[in-house]
Amino acid sequence: MFWRRAAVLLFVLGAGACRTATPSPTPSPAPSAASAPAAGAALHFGAPIDATRKAEAITAVLANPEQFQGRPLLVEGHVRRACSRRGCWMELAEASDPKLPGCRVTFKDYGFFVPTDSAGATARVDAQLELATLSPASVDHMEREGASFPNKGSDGSAREVRLIASGVELTR
Repeated sequence: MFWRRAAVLLFVLGAGACRTATPSPTPSPAPSAASAPAAGAALHFGAPIDATRKAEAITAVLANPEQFQGRPLLVEGHVRRACSRRGCWMELAEASDPKLPGCRVTFKDYGFFVPTDSAGATARVDAQLELATLSPASVDHMEREGASFPNKGSDGSAREVRLIASGVELTR
């Protein structure tokens, strides 16, 4: 009963933020670098990805996000950053260059995480696109974990394109 109440409280207080305050019995920890596959092999997280679907390039999705909002989407891109604490988000872009547009990927219902050292991998992400405005507190929290928000508002809030992933495939 305690864990259920703690999980509800964390969800209400920190919706969209990584859960670092209280251990969660549900999500499994992200694999460590020691468990990484050989170069070229893929790691899978969450639900399986349908290999027959055509993946959209992240650049095409970010050029017109409204076109993709609210429908299933398979996106391919470069992992520019990942949450340094638990792997509860990653940033997908065309390449590592911070000047290129990118978007944050979170994981459906915190059901899985990715390795904290995922930056540099190529990702295929089965997701739903969401347009969101983050509170100043959420922006501050994510910046402390390595995220960046180039279009922050004067109040500290930020508008973002976000992918809510049900499955992820990482390849190095």
